[in-house]
Amino acid sequence: MFALGNVVVQRDDYERPWLAWSAIGAMALWSAFTIHAYSRESGRRPWVVVADLLVTCGLMSLSPLIMTDEQFLFNVPLITTIWAAGPPVAAGALGGQVAGAVSGFLVGLSTYLNRVELTVDLVRDVVLLSGAGFVVGMASSTARRSAVRLAQALRTEAATAERERLARSIHDGVLQVLARVRKRGNELGGEAAELAELAGEQEVALRSLVAAAPTESTVDGDADLRPALQLLATPRVQVSTPATQVMLPAATAFELAAVVREALSNVDKHAGVGARAWVLLEDLGDEVVLSIRDDGPGIPEGRLASAEAEGRMGVAQSIRGRVEALRGTLELQTGPGEGTEWEVRFYR
Repeated sequence: MFALGNVVVQRDDYERPWLAWSAIGAMALWSAFTIHAYSRESGRRPWVVVADLLVTCGLMSLSPLIMTDEQFLFNVPLITTIWAAGPPVAAGALGGQVAGAVSGFLVGLSTYLNRVELTVDLVRDVVLLSGAGFVVGMASSTARRSAVRLAQALRTEAATAERERLARSIHDGVLQVLARVRKRGNELGGEAAELAELAGEQEVALRSLVAAAPTESTVDGDADLRPALQLLATPRVQVSTPATQVMLPAATAFELAAVVREALSNVDKHAGVGARAWVLLEDLGDEVVLSIRDDGPGIPEGRLASAEAEGRMGVAQSIRGRVEALRGTLELQTGPGEGTEWEVRFYR
């Protein structure tokens, strides 16, 4: 409307009034298109924003053909006036603060190329255009992150409610049956005791599955490390994690869980059938500490070096290699008859 009013006021002074009215008509048609496009999800595409910027700068470039030298001298608004502020706002809403600021700068640059004079007013307009695009982009990015977090919170709440419902159902049914089988099998002995042991293992695994925290992730690609560790609990493996989330980059969480699985696999292979293991996760703010300890016979001095020399790379690649790739630290404490403890530290 401001551009239309400007043309109405200046129509008798323009060098080519017909071209001014043609530009206003083109602006009206393009505005109708962009309003329709931006109001639909399918229309909010980068190519539409780029086309919006090009059309705006193209119509602005008609100003030297429309306006007289006197109008430029007295700083009469260009043919597009404040209509040119649309692309920076659209770019910021779609692409974020950087896209909005860059778009505002390009519109400002187009203004300078048409006026061919650097003035305080022009610098102010460029700053305002870039600032508007930046602020709109920042607000848009914040709104998108908030919407994603809200959706994740709602999904987590629904998953937690469903988990609690399943936990009640399982506790009243399957877990009670498994507990009874384990108890009765131990009383009978013999082959029944073997079935009791299997029932006990399944009971612990099922309890761990039910008690594990829901899998969490964020818009930034972070994931909660706790669920992956809690699912490793067995009758011989006790897992302790904080009550609050331990958010790490998803790839890092996956690699740390793989380190724990490999350490527990070594317990099964080398510590004996009766060995127990404990996994402790600590969140110290700027670092995360993982401890995997067992009560097995320990690792004799030189065993790891000789295994690596023989080409058995389980510890070197699956544990030490992963920790080094994450730029963390790994410490091993062991000795004959002292068990084994791996301590992994990852710095955020």
